Amino acid sequence: MKIAILGGSFNPVHLGHLFLADAVIEALGYERIILVPACISPFKPDAKDMETTGNDRLEMLAASIAGDPRLVVDACEIRREGVSYTIDTIRDIIRRYAPDGKPGLIIGDDLANEFPKWHEYEKILELADLIVARRLHSLEIHCNFPHTLIANEIMDISSQMVRQKIAEGRTWQYLVPAAARAIIQDRRLYGIATEQEESYSQITARLEQAAREELSLQRFLHSRHVAVLSADLCCRFGLDPRQGYLAGIAHDLGKHLKNDELLALVKSDKKPISKLEKKKPSLLHGRATAVLLRKRFNIKNKDILEAVAMHTEGGEKMCDLAKIVYIADKVEFSRDKIDPQLRSLCYNTDNLDTLFLTVFNQNVDWLRNNKIDLGKETLQLLKKLQGRKY
Repeated sequence: MKIAILGGSFNPVHLGHLFLADAVIEALGYERIILVPACISPFKPDAKDMETTGNDRLEMLAASIAGDPRLVVDACEIRREGVSYTIDTIRDIIRRYAPDGKPGLIIGDDLANEFPKWHEYEKILELADLIVARRLHSLEIHCNFPHTLIANEIMDISSQMVRQKIAEGRTWQYLVPAAARAIIQDRRLYGIATEQEESYSQITARLEQAAREELSLQRFLHSRHVAVLSADLCCRFGLDPRQGYLAGIAHDLGKHLKNDELLALVKSDKKPISKLEKKKPSLLHGRATAVLLRKRFNIKNKDILEAVAMHTEGGEKMCDLAKIVYIADKVEFSRDKIDPQLRSLCYNTDNLDTLFLTVFNQNVDWLRNNKIDLGKETLQLLKKLQGRKY
């Protein structure tokens, strides 16, 4: 088998690493790329940014290449411990993998000028074919040693850039593979936010995956639109947008359940079930979803649970988050035949109650025009609003 070696700190692995491996396979016909994370780089023996363990970096790499047999992670340098010399790795790889011909050794053009200073560099050239990939330079570079230069596209990403963005709280998530991102968030690597902030990220990711897998595609896309609009409205009205997104992505998670499942779930919230709800159990999907969030996802935030439970009918006593999710559910951008001025109001009004009551009023009018019975919570809120101007 024709193999090539791509070493580095992979601290963390990012999209540029995998893009480069793909480019070498395409350009030079290698059948397998062996990714070798360093224990300690000879170029950075005193690096202070190697706060992750070797196992962290190995797991991020392994998770990032799942399902792709062209790429392999090898832990030889981490097992050896200490400073990693490329010549030792090449000898080890040749011994264990028995490649057809010389293995390729991939380095970036940022390292090319210093290559003659590498430990036993002449022996490296005897044992491996050197492949120089563009990382910094768009023009051809000139080296006075045998090599193959590939004209790969340059991705302006580095591990140091990712670490810095994480530490500074800037956007970084789409610079790394999704699986590596989950490990970084789960283990709070590179100074990533606080434990409370991370818990929102984790639980939201799980909820979004559940919604995507368990709901129809159309229902999932609706849920995501609700999540995005809820987060926008939370920003506008001074609430935590993470809670808005979480409640929005989760609000219809019980929508696909059968009537007997809905009825069984809502029994545990110890609230009465109206005659209309018994006749039409689908009206209970909000309450049932709130129970699911408590039992299955261990969500205890009262406002989030209330927002999910009350998003269908509204209610007499609603927290601000519940009003926001109700609004987003009724006017999100994938719904047809919504008054554009009503959507515009979401981004123009400074009064949440005015916006909520306007949306609520139009929804009640639509239900009545279509001869759909109003739920108990809706009727109670209407009764409270009688004679009130808004």
